[in-house]
Formats: sequence, C-alpha cells, structure tokens
Amino acid sequence: MDEWRSDPTFAMCRALTDGAELSSFAGGPFDVRAVVADLRTETKDGFLLGQVPWERFPRGEHVREAVRLLHTGDSRRSGAGVVSGMCADDMRAAAVLAVPFLIRIAADTCHPCRADALAVAACPARALHFGVASREELLLHRAGFQDGDPNDDYDGYGVEVTGYPAGWSVAAARAAITADTALLYPLLADPDPSIRIDATYTLATAADPDRAVRSSFRARLAIEQDPRVSAALVLATAEATRTHPHAPTTTWLREQWRDQTQAPEVRLAAAVGWLCLTDEPAPDDLRTVVDDLATDERAHTMDDLRWMANAGGSQETGLQRCVRTMLHPDQPDPEDRDDPWASLR
Repeated sequence: MDEWRSDPTFAMCRALTDGAELSSFAGGPFDVRAVVADLRTETKDGFLLGQVPWERFPRGEHVREAVRLLHTGDSRRSGAGVVSGMCADDMRAAAVLAVPFLIRIAADTCHPCRADALAVAACPARALHFGVASREELLLHRAGFQDGDPNDDYDGYGVEVTGYPAGWSVAAARAAITADTALLYPLLADPDPSIRIDATYTLATAADPDRAVRSSFRARLAIEQDPRVSAALVLATAEATRTHPHAPTTTWLREQWRDQTQAPEVRLAAAVGWLCLTDEPAPDDLRTVVDDLATDERAHTMDDLRWMANAGGSQETGLQRCVRTMLHPDQPDPEDRDDPWASLR
C-alpha cells in the first residue's frame, strides 16, 4: 500500500479525509467518471492504451498491462486476474478504465481471451455485494442517495481501501457498460452458455431508463433453451428493474414463479427477484414453490450464476443463503454455528 501514496489521487483522498467536499473534485482529472466519459471511440476501438490516463489512479499501470496481455492473448488468467483481484481488494478506480477494452475483447468472437475478459467486465460495476443475500440489498445498485441524506455524495458506497470514493468507480463502470450495450447485445445469443450468462450479468448493470436492456432480456428468454441462462435473464431483469422500477415487470416476475411450465431454475430466480422488488410479505404459494424446488443439487447448479455465487458463503450456496435470509430470517447463519464468539456479537 505504500506505493499508493505516490499516486496522484492520494492528495485528493487525503484532502477528503481532512474534510474537503467531494463535490469540489467532481469532473476533475481524478474523477474516473469524467475520464471514462472523455474516452474517444477511436481510443477504445483501436486499443490505444497510451491515450488513457491510467497513471492517475491506484495501480493503474498494472491494469494497463493486464489489458495489454489480454488483448494480445499473451496471458489470459493473469490479465483478467488483475482486474478481478483489484476489485476484490476494493480498488476499482483504475479497473474501471479497463471495462471498455474488456467488452471489445469479449465481443471479438475469434479472440482466445474473450471469455476471461467478459467474466471480469462487470466486476468494477458492483460493490458491497459479496455475501449479500437479503431482500433489501440483493440486486441493489446504490445509485441514489442513501438514508435520505441529500449531502451524501458517496451514494452509500463510502470509500475504497485507498480512500477513493467507491461510488464514483461504480458509476463510471456502469456508464462504460451503458455506452457499449450495442457490443454486448449480440453476446446474449452466443453459442457458449457461459458467455450468455456473463453477458447478461454485465448488461444488468447498464442504465436502462427506456427499458431497452430489459426488453433484450425478455426477447432472449423467449427462445433460450438452457435453464441456467434463462434464470440469469430473469435475475438480470429483476436487477435492472430494481434500478429503474417498473410495476408491470414486478408483476411479470410473480407470474414466472407461479408458472408451472417454467423450468425450476427460472421459477426460483423469479421468486428471488420478486422478493427483492417488493416489501410485501412472502405469500404461501411462493414459499411452497421455493421449498419444493430449492434442492441441494439445484442450489449448486444455480451457483453458475454470478449473483448466486457472490451471495453464498463457505457453508451454503447463494440460493440457500437467499432462501434462509429472505424467507427464514430467524435461522442462524451456519457459518456462526461453530464460532465460539458468535453469541457475543
């Protein structure tokens, strides 16, 4: 972490710690939202990495090298691993700058690293979601002010480990994905189911005020044959609707978990999505559907979906944690059962 102190953004983060207003830095050279917005199409399409100010943000040069490795196909895992590792370490600002390039690698059907690139493209666009499985927070994009505080410039995200405003990184990543939805839409029909799932997961973070993204999910769902991909499309629809509320879509989700002709994975995804979009008590028929369909085998299958994989823990799958947290909140966390200190917390 000592090397971070030599990064240009350290002075801004230090000033914020000393009480400076975040708004005074908005739109400036260290606002990654502004940097992403200023990236020219020619820069992104031509992989002109030298025209991107990586050096302004913590470990930016490492991200640039990771993108170069992925683009040239020299190193799949290490390139993608830098991006995912930085996000896991709560350092997203520089990783955001990789997003437009990762999408272009993924969109190249002949590129050997496309799956690796797409798998991490959405990492900077989500924060505070690992282990989260509650109705209140699953699928939530903290894009607005939290707790009713109009002066909360951090959008409920707080700061990254470096002190950088995490909300700026997430917003910039989502803007980058929104700008490139045209490149991602074709991936919903990719022959590889894992590509379809990851494209769905990435598109779910795009801004969707006119419901175009949700429409693409619904259109693909009508012809999708893989139940895991169908479940991903349903969860993505719910996530997009949580960002841009749409009552008919919430009603549609209820119809999906009640529809016995749908695949069990789809019905379970719809039940989880519906619970996240409403504060209504869980009806008895939903509880029955979940109790009947959420088998251990199916729960492990649904961990192929990143929403579920991220929600899970070491002692339970994501679906199991969602079911326990959303429908049986009085049940203890299994990870605390062997913890001698759990009762003292």
